[in-house]
Amino acid sequence: MSTFQLSGNLIDILNQEIYPATVHISHGRIRQIVRDSQPYDQYLLPGFIDAHVHIESAMLTPAEFARLAVVHGTVGTISDPHEIANVLGVAGVNYMIANCQHTPFKCNFGAPSCVPATPFETAGAVVSVQDVKNLLAHPEIRYLSEMMNFPGVLQQQPDVMEKIAAAHKASKPVDGHAPGLRGAAAKQYIDAGISTDHECFTLEEAQDKLQYGMHILIREGSAAKNFEALIPLLHDYPEKMMFCSDDKHPDSLVEGHINVLVKRALAKGIDLFKVLRAACINPVLHYKMEVGLLREGDPADLIIINNTTDFTVKATYVNGIQVAANGQTLIEPVTAGIINNFDCRPQHVEDFRIPANGTSAAVNVIEALDGQLITNNITATLPVQNGALHSDPSQDVLKMVVVNRYFPAPAAAGFIRSFGFTKGAIASSVAHDSHNIIAVGVDDESICAAVNAVIREKGGISVVNGMEIDVLPLPVAGLMSHLDGYEVAARYSHLDKAAKALGSPLAAPFMTLSFMALLVIPHLKLSDKGLFNGDTFTFTSVIK
Repeated sequence: MSTFQLSGNLIDILNQEIYPATVHISHGRIRQIVRDSQPYDQYLLPGFIDAHVHIESAMLTPAEFARLAVVHGTVGTISDPHEIANVLGVAGVNYMIANCQHTPFKCNFGAPSCVPATPFETAGAVVSVQDVKNLLAHPEIRYLSEMMNFPGVLQQQPDVMEKIAAAHKASKPVDGHAPGLRGAAAKQYIDAGISTDHECFTLEEAQDKLQYGMHILIREGSAAKNFEALIPLLHDYPEKMMFCSDDKHPDSLVEGHINVLVKRALAKGIDLFKVLRAACINPVLHYKMEVGLLREGDPADLIIINNTTDFTVKATYVNGIQVAANGQTLIEPVTAGIINNFDCRPQHVEDFRIPANGTSAAVNVIEALDGQLITNNITATLPVQNGALHSDPSQDVLKMVVVNRYFPAPAAAGFIRSFGFTKGAIASSVAHDSHNIIAVGVDDESICAAVNAVIREKGGISVVNGMEIDVLPLPVAGLMSHLDGYEVAARYSHLDKAAKALGSPLAAPFMTLSFMALLVIPHLKLSDKGLFNGDTFTFTSVIK
């Protein structure tokens, strides 16, 4: 039906008013809003926006991500295709745009600014300055994606500044990424024309950046969880705040999305209009999204909820098309093509050997922090057997390896604490930012089996427990499945439980693992080229 109407108590966020109304919709747009005299038992409001997300991290294609997200009232995203760009370059970005266009959902992709993210790892592609300029010329590209190379901004490196200038010339915003940056350095970064940051993990850091005019995104994903630290800012800076997930695994997306953050914020006593401004309005205005805000003449992008306490989403509409009803998606599945970049030989146990002398040795160890991307740099003493270092589960210090998936090369190995395994191993080809194969385990045999399970599928996540090997194939760029999103979520949940059965206390072992090669987040990480100190931006030795 091209012409219809919806009635409910309309939540006018911009004018901070709630009133009964009937919304008349014709050919995908709101033609008229008529005030009614009697209240209704449901509410109408603009749809939710995830202000920064890497869709690839859900292990779903954009079309499948959309099918799951609309159930929770999300009508659009600010989507950074940085992950697939690191694997396939501009071809990967084009794949994401084309796939999402099969749905009414509004993905709003950016031009990746840092591919490869650093010169200290092997990526599958390069997105050059000219590539960025070409992408920004397309209307489907809404912004310059997160500028992770904040040292390059501070040093005014020519290629970095040229990308930022290209975005400004195209009148498109520039996303930021500057964890821990404070004071004069933060001001210089912001003054370069970078307008958002989703990496703040303390209230003080966010306040520092807010005073210089930056928009702060409150991130709550499957790995990084900053909601509790940052949500008090919404009281005083409602026009400068947005909600985002950044990275969200499929099982978590099935459970909820931005709607969950809205309910949590309201439960803390934050004003309804301030919360909804962050969830629905600010991203649309900042990124000039073609998303309706429940005004006459706008695209009919809106949701119906039961009440302002439960916030249960009853229906979701995008461009006047009903895409979800009562917890069920109405978007039809889309057959996804396979696109990949994977050339990796099977590994051998000896490939992960770390030679050492004596009976024990002090080593530099990555300490993973549950719910954070930042890591600690700690020291442990590990046993040496047969001339090689070994994991020590009694200290919760396990071997971690990164294997180049783009061409044959020696593997890199180091040690990590916090995974808690007492047996087995897990591996993944989702490893930010270059997406080589990353694995952690108690012994080299288990690690090798987990890595080879991923190699056989040309991408995926795997769990090894003795002779049992379980894998979820991710044939689309080694990052995403081509299957139904709910099936992927169920299979991921199975593997997540299997990983936790190895002894891990982490909330999301695979998500945590995927960030242990993310060199642009301090303090210690492992790339396919070796152990990396994120404070000095130099390689360091495993043995102290």
